[in-house]
Amino acid sequence: MSASAFGLLAVYLAVLLALSWPVGMLLSRMISGKLPGWVLRAEAPLYRLGGTSAGQSMNWSQYALALLAFNTLGVFAVYALQRLQFSLPLNPAAMAAVSPDSAFNTAVSFVTNTNWQGYSGESTMSYLTQMLVLTVQNFFSAATGMAVVFALIRGFASRSTGVIGNFWVDVTRITVWVLVPLSLVFAVFLVGQGVIQNFDGYKDVATLETTSYQQPKNGPDGQPLKDARGEPVMQDMKTATQTLAMGPVASQEAIKMVGTNGGGFFNANSAHPYENPTALANFFQMLAIFLIPAGLCFAFGREVGDMRQGWSVLAAMTLIFVVAVVAITPAEQAGNPLLTPLGVDQGSSAMQSGGNMEGKETRFGIEASSLFAVITTAASCGAVNAMHDSFTPLGGMVPLVMMQLGEVVFGGVGSGLYGMLVFAILAVFIAGLMIGRTPEYLGKKIESHEMKLTSIAILVTPIVVLTGTAIAVMAGAGKTGIANPGAHGFSEILYALSSAANNNGSAFAGLSANTPFYNTLLGIAVWLGRFGVIVPVLAIAGALASKKRLPVTAGTMPTHGPLFVGLLIGTVLLVGLLNYVPALALGPIVEHYLLWSGK
Repeated sequence: MSASAFGLLAVYLAVLLALSWPVGMLLSRMISGKLPGWVLRAEAPLYRLGGTSAGQSMNWSQYALALLAFNTLGVFAVYALQRLQFSLPLNPAAMAAVSPDSAFNTAVSFVTNTNWQGYSGESTMSYLTQMLVLTVQNFFSAATGMAVVFALIRGFASRSTGVIGNFWVDVTRITVWVLVPLSLVFAVFLVGQGVIQNFDGYKDVATLETTSYQQPKNGPDGQPLKDARGEPVMQDMKTATQTLAMGPVASQEAIKMVGTNGGGFFNANSAHPYENPTALANFFQMLAIFLIPAGLCFAFGREVGDMRQGWSVLAAMTLIFVVAVVAITPAEQAGNPLLTPLGVDQGSSAMQSGGNMEGKETRFGIEASSLFAVITTAASCGAVNAMHDSFTPLGGMVPLVMMQLGEVVFGGVGSGLYGMLVFAILAVFIAGLMIGRTPEYLGKKIESHEMKLTSIAILVTPIVVLTGTAIAVMAGAGKTGIANPGAHGFSEILYALSSAANNNGSAFAGLSANTPFYNTLLGIAVWLGRFGVIVPVLAIAGALASKKRLPVTAGTMPTHGPLFVGLLIGTVLLVGLLNYVPALALGPIVEHYLLWSGK
């Protein structure tokens, strides 16, 4: 890893720390409800309109039911507007109604903060759909994840109250006082960098020269045709014009990053110059992804009355993140051993000149692209500024692993911290077994009930990922979508299911996933991966809120020092990753050995 790559990483972490500290103070006030009087007065009419009040708290089951009802209603609304978009305004390109299976997948995906996109945004969604459907859900899905971690933090901080807050109040405050202001400021910055924000019609422009290219030839079923060797059948094409898509991009781009959503206005996502035009815009997009997840660590420390607890969780996240960056960057800088510089014998030890730039934008380069890939998959963002399908096998395995850890390394807004706290509960339970003492975390006893819920929360996603992958590789409809046979094709399916169940949304890009089979399979995985974790976490919050906080004694295990940080990291790696080792061996690991053996 080069000195400049280390420098970029160091600057990124330093700026992130400086910005996330004040954000943590704001989030702490949201959790405790200690807000200025004018804020409380401004909110009161909204709560009266909704039939609730800021002082009306819920137990965990009431909170969960409200959350599920809110998100289920969101799915129906998003689905309906996609199906009706042809007859609705703000559709200058006359986009047709989205197909039922794609509309279902997109509805579930955006409501769950996944933003998996089996379609090309600029050729599928109208401006109204992009704004009223997708962007609005970017706010609400992010607010939902933050509300869950607010509830869990209150469970740790409370003293036998049994209540964990009010879902409607939490969602309102998070949206109005956190997500909207941050997104507004960021959107203005992006416009200044060159991200477009308009309602113009698409523009046809003449190119400077005629472009010749090849594209896969599709059969009557819309799927790529393959030859006898299983390779895609290509057809020659020429064009002297290009259609430039327009639209309200900056407003969607801002919440896409701040809310760790990841859904792009354009198919190329953050590799598109209208979404991510400059190196500075790219740097601040990376900061926006981790801003709230890092700030929540500080808010957690403040609310439990011990900032060291927040620092320890942040340290565990940061250490895993740094190791991932140090792993992916050299793999991409080394390049493909079979692509040697011109004039050099292929049997020599010379590497690909300049490293592996395939699928990467020259304005970002390998270092910023590799860092972005780790950030977006460590968080449940899914935005990409390079094609992960074009990474080296080991380089592509890093973002795959970051998702499979449960995206607890900073993670999504809310989901990262509550996922890491679930692993912290498991870590103190394991430590308690080793020393023969009833485990405690932050003064709350961890008993069999909490451990059953913790086990469910941790095991839901691996079960969904591995079961879904097995179904896809056995079903004919699943194998039809693979454009790259062999280990890489398996990696594409494993990546898709890992991305869906862990609510990331990024893709390897080589899998034809916009089919009824994959839209349905991934839609189910997305829903189970989101709410199969949220409901047990809320149940844990309710159980902890009912317990008394025990005083610290000489026998209490410290959960804020290097020993606990090491224990927490070990628990995340061993429990979170071991489930996937056989699958990783069949995909990126065997592909790496095949590549370096000349095959």
